[in-house]
Amino acid sequence: MTYTAARIAEHLEGEVVGDGNVALTGFSSADRAGPGDLIFAEKDTHFAAADASAASAVLVSGPYSSTTKVVIRVRNARVAAARVLPLFFPPQEFAPGIHPSASVAPSADVHVSAHVGPGCVVGEGVTIGARTALLGGNHVGRDCQIGDDVRLFPNVVLYHDVRIGHRVVIHAGTVVGSDGYGYVFDQGRHRKVLQIGSVRVEDDVEIGANSAIDRAALGCTVIGAGTKIDNLVHVAHNVEFGKHCLIMGQCGFAGSTTFGDYCVIASQSGVAGHLTIGSQVTIGGKSGVTRDVPDKQTVLGYPAVPDKQAKRQWIGVQQLPELIVRMRELERQVAELTASRASVPVSAPSDTAVAGEVAN
Repeated sequence: MTYTAARIAEHLEGEVVGDGNVALTGFSSADRAGPGDLIFAEKDTHFAAADASAASAVLVSGPYSSTTKVVIRVRNARVAAARVLPLFFPPQEFAPGIHPSASVAPSADVHVSAHVGPGCVVGEGVTIGARTALLGGNHVGRDCQIGDDVRLFPNVVLYHDVRIGHRVVIHAGTVVGSDGYGYVFDQGRHRKVLQIGSVRVEDDVEIGANSAIDRAALGCTVIGAGTKIDNLVHVAHNVEFGKHCLIMGQCGFAGSTTFGDYCVIASQSGVAGHLTIGSQVTIGGKSGVTRDVPDKQTVLGYPAVPDKQAKRQWIGVQQLPELIVRMRELERQVAELTASRASVPVSAPSDTAVAGEVAN
């Protein structure tokens, strides 16, 4: 689609410096841009590259100006880029209807505007909202509820009684509602504890590919509104995430741990079960959290400790080779001193001294 620079600036609540009638037809990086493209720049080096490119306009948030490019000034160039991209690359739309190869139970309530793709299975009592799209090979178990404008990419599986809110995106291969890992040791064997709870995924959540969200043993596993989960993440039974959390790839969360709002968990981190993690907590990459974390704290390492303490520990570890050398030198000096003292003869006391001691 084609937009004028002035129209883009209006959409972004920014201002145009230059010709507002310049036609913009796409969005690109500086090294690939051509006439009609819009690019964005956050730093001096980025703007220099943008100004030298073939692009027609540059999106900036600083006091930049150009003699060859239209400049669109906004409060935050990166945020503006995220807002403008859907204009040039609108999401794919899917025609309403049910593919002939799909199997939909008679009691399922599928909105007339929804799309059910090839090979999908929709169980008894399922509700699917307006403009929701099941793209293919999806299995939706009995009594699931799916809101409006949801996207289930191929091979996403929802076990029974899962609740999905509005505008949720779940990427390929993810499983929501599989059994939590619950067993008790009984007479020499592990007896399964039935997982009879459910999963609730609230509005505006995105879940990456090949992730697993387990159903609760009792109650509900919860993914709070606006939370974004990367690929290859495991959320165990009865975990509860607050609103707008960011969870990077390859993380794992043991059962019954609760998180506040706006938490950030970096890649390859693990959190033990039955913990309370406060709001606005940051967990650094490859950390292992074994204790509760209060609000607004940053923890690092394994086991995870407050970031300042962790950094002191890392510095200490880096100094260990030097300390070992110094310790060995001290041991050598002590050994030499001990040997020199042992080699000094001890003289016998004189008769006069002995007599004096006796007199005293």
